[in-house]
Amino acid sequence: MSFKRGLRKEKGVIKKKKRGRLSVALIYPNSYYIGMSNLGFQVVYEILNRREDVVAERFFLPEEGERLSSVESNISLDQFDIIAFSISFENDYINVLRILELGGIPLLSEERRDFIYPIVMAGGVCTFLNPEPLSIFMDLFFLGEAERKLDRLMDLFIDSYGKFSSKKDLLYFIAKNEESVYVPGFYRVDYSKDGTISSFYPIKDEIREKIKVSKQIPFDEIAYSKIISSDTEFSEKILIELGRGCGRSCRFCAAGYVYRPPRYHNPESLKEIIDKALEKGKDLGLLSASIADVPNIEEIMKFICEKGGRFSISSVRVEAINENFIEYLKTSGQKRITIAPEAGSERLRKVINKHLTKEDMINAVQLISKMGLSLKLYFMIGLPTERWEDIESILRLVKLIRHYMVKEGAKKGKVGGIRIDISCFVPKPFTPFQWVEMNDLEELKKKQKWLLKEIRKEGGIRISFDVPKWAYIQALLSLGNRRVGSILLLAHRYNGNWKMAFRHSDINPDFFVYRRKDSQEILPWDFIDTGVKKNYLLSELKRAFNEEESEICTNHPNCKKCGVCNSLSF
Repeated sequence: MSFKRGLRKEKGVIKKKKRGRLSVALIYPNSYYIGMSNLGFQVVYEILNRREDVVAERFFLPEEGERLSSVESNISLDQFDIIAFSISFENDYINVLRILELGGIPLLSEERRDFIYPIVMAGGVCTFLNPEPLSIFMDLFFLGEAERKLDRLMDLFIDSYGKFSSKKDLLYFIAKNEESVYVPGFYRVDYSKDGTISSFYPIKDEIREKIKVSKQIPFDEIAYSKIISSDTEFSEKILIELGRGCGRSCRFCAAGYVYRPPRYHNPESLKEIIDKALEKGKDLGLLSASIADVPNIEEIMKFICEKGGRFSISSVRVEAINENFIEYLKTSGQKRITIAPEAGSERLRKVINKHLTKEDMINAVQLISKMGLSLKLYFMIGLPTERWEDIESILRLVKLIRHYMVKEGAKKGKVGGIRIDISCFVPKPFTPFQWVEMNDLEELKKKQKWLLKEIRKEGGIRISFDVPKWAYIQALLSLGNRRVGSILLLAHRYNGNWKMAFRHSDINPDFFVYRRKDSQEILPWDFIDTGVKKNYLLSELKRAFNEEESEICTNHPNCKKCGVCNSLSF
């Protein structure tokens, strides 16, 4: 979309003059539509602009033929002191390089040694999972949640500007004074003959061996949309974060580990924010990794309905589903409930620690159908220990769910629809599955083809799949070390043609994607301290292979199992 046209449609945009202020080009490396649907991006924008001594303007990936310029002032990228990327998805990495090139900024950090060019940094969840594939392009990374440490980082920038003769000295000052800043240029990586990392260490005095992920503790700032636009996925909805992290500890899910401990806002504080939000608009999007665990969630839903508001939620665990819960959703205009069995068999759900039985699902499905809503289901294929019978179990479970939807719907004269989204498992850092390999692409395609053929026979079911090749690239960028940056650079040079990049690269991408890692191996992200102990993740991996579920994380300060709670101050 045209930024000027979009700006006219926005409510809540902040416009400030650059003169006398530290200027930050805040970039979401995708379209305006996607970037402005991201609440974390909006939070960073608001934190920066509430300061009198900082001005932040937004950039997005421009459309074909459109000039790269800021949304607020229509000025170019090279006119800013700092270029800050907010990155949520690995597949956007190539867009980071596109944006730098469009802005006339050299791609490699070593080519930007003096102060002619802005400092280029990145934050966002991808960067505190594994920043290494981007490390040759970034001057620094800010690792973690923005609320507690971003102001501190801006203070350091302001204190240091004009005081150092070289950019390297400025970065050194910032890195040694902020525990959540990672400057790749101050670390050396050595490799063994087999391609694994033999050592990773700082090469300058006073630079930390471990970078600590910043976390909002206490959890007292409620994130909600300050800018409302119709040109987003949520179109005019005001997004409100109810909680962060998830204690359910699904072993494939990075959010359940890097955002530990799970935190939820006080219901009364949420009601105050909801009141303010409803003055600006009647449509709310309630965000939490686990809506079922939000304290007094039904009370909050009731409060919104009584105030004349409407709300939507994403997926929900089946234990939260009851008649009141569904009635509030219906009152709010939601016509479909999304649940995520992830796996078709009971065995595989124990492997991934899903804490979900077939009986739980059927009870929820019967109630959903009885109350007149349709259903969306999420599954994964390629999960660790998966057998062909687990793929067949997806079909059996879908058929069973369809049976109960038809049976209950017949009583009302209307059968709710079923939609199924099936994604490919991608191993993620800081999860128990960080050591396992991704399923072979041809095997994934075979499973997709079989499921598509068999589920289509049932009728009345819509089904969609991930594209396996993009899952492969996501895995490469999730699990890769610093050397993967050269493949990323080639992909950019070949205009996004990853096949050509792989063909011309000296680095074999299969090494990162299809290889099972040794438990003693130095992983590319081991220098990041999320608070979760590596031994705990290994013990969870062992439980997975033994098909054992583990306890749900309850965020108890005296718990010492994973290591997070005894490493933080509450």
